Amino acid sequence: MQATNDKRKVLGRGLDTLLPAARGAAPTQAGEAVREIAVELIDRNPYQTRMHFDEAALNELAESIKAQGVVQPIVLRPTAGGRFQLIAGERRWQASQRVGKKTVPAIVKQVSNEQAMEITIIENLQREDLNAMEQARAYERLGKEFGLTQEQMAQRTGKERSSVANFLRLLKLPPDVQAMVAEDKLSFGHAKALMGLDSPEAMTKLAQRAVQLSMSVRQVEGAVYNLMHPAEKVEAPERKVDPNVREAEKELERVLGVKVSIDDKKGKGKIVIQYKTLEDFDRVLDALGMKQ
Repeated sequence: MQATNDKRKVLGRGLDTLLPAARGAAPTQAGEAVREIAVELIDRNPYQTRMHFDEAALNELAESIKAQGVVQPIVLRPTAGGRFQLIAGERRWQASQRVGKKTVPAIVKQVSNEQAMEITIIENLQREDLNAMEQARAYERLGKEFGLTQEQMAQRTGKERSSVANFLRLLKLPPDVQAMVAEDKLSFGHAKALMGLDSPEAMTKLAQRAVQLSMSVRQVEGAVYNLMHPAEKVEAPERKVDPNVREAEKELERVLGVKVSIDDKKGKGKIVIQYKTLEDFDRVLDALGMKQ
């Protein structure tokens, strides 16, 4: 636990240079001051891993900005044509636009593509702003686009390697199930449980049932276990029938046209006549002389 805390502290110090705390318009470092940048000159971060923004929370932030302004500056990097690209602070940028702000306080940094992506992912992961599928795709991009191993991803985000591996496993879920997780209809725990199944069809079917019935993670785990370990059928002991009784059963079946079984015990018992359709039933009544 101490090692993890130390890792987060080191990571936090590294981010402090790029993700400034609220401190007004004072210079953050030598030659780095907060500047007012026109919102129309700012482009969305192509490395942004968060796809879903809570509308209520965004409107609440917009009202706060309308009343008090943007307290914490956003972080940008310069791009071609005098424009800027977001590194951190998309919610503040969006909320500023909603209330008609022409400019937004920002710190402009010279960073590489890899740094921009890492900063974006780390900021969101540390603030727990990503749903499970967004985290999974963020780790996937770090691996595919920048060649980071799971261990390196874990070190740079302050997470355990096993946690990174579990998020990446979510990408093996069927698309329909991934959508349920992305929409927060299913939790990360639900998704992990579903991965215990061995077919996409079974995963999708159980996921749909879990959403419809509001099943808990433990209930889904139980359902997965039952599907993977079906109870063995106990075969009924072979029925021993006296040859004479069996002959009587066959004769009745021939006459009635349905399944017949006779339970005889020393001359006493019962005759069971089984029918599957109303036509069978009518035929039995007719054979017994009971149908008018």
